[in-house]
Amino acid sequence: MTEVVMPRMGETVDEGTVNEWFKQVGDAVTEGEPLLEIGTDKVDTEIPAPVTGVLAEIRVQQGETVPVATVIAVIN
Repeated sequence: MTEVVMPRMGETVDEGTVNEWFKQVGDAVTEGEPLLEIGTDKVDTEIPAPVTGVLAEIRVQQGETVPVATVIAVIN
């Protein structure tokens, strides 16, 4: 099990918003492929899957804003 966390996108950025999930629960993911897009007050960025596996859980839905380091998904 690998937890996917909201990354820090800059020294002054303390939170991010999930703009779009590119994968759904149950989908296979490959390390490095785009998993979701997050947005901050400065930039929108695609976040790659950290490991190869299956997206087991999405904990933060599109449109939700959460602090950096929050677990946003789980890959098995």
